[in-house]
Amino acid sequence: MAGVPAGLVAAGGLVGGYGVARWTKRRPLGGVALAAAGAVAAKGWRDKAGNGTAAALSGLYVAAFAGSHPLAKKVGAWPSVFGVAGAVAAASWVLADRRGGVGA
Repeated sequence: MAGVPAGLVAAGGLVGGYGVARWTKRRPLGGVALAAAGAVAAKGWRDKAGNGTAAALSGLYVAAFAGSHPLAKKVGAWPSVFGVAGAVAAASWVLADRRGGVGA
């Protein structure tokens, strides 16, 4: 995964976690995908920008997951998931990913 931006991993975790949960009808399975991508992204953030930035972006990742639920009631599930995934990816780019990808 060398060279993959952590924000892309995080966005993929949000979108993929929702997709897995929806298509398998097993929310815990989606949670596993979400958590795994979050852990990989957090390592990338820590490696590129340090512990403080990694903690902030990890908090944003969790907040995006939680915030997508009430947002989905207003705009729909997929638009909500794509919106929060884009926000996390953008924040990641600004704060960490410009320095290189995961493991780069």
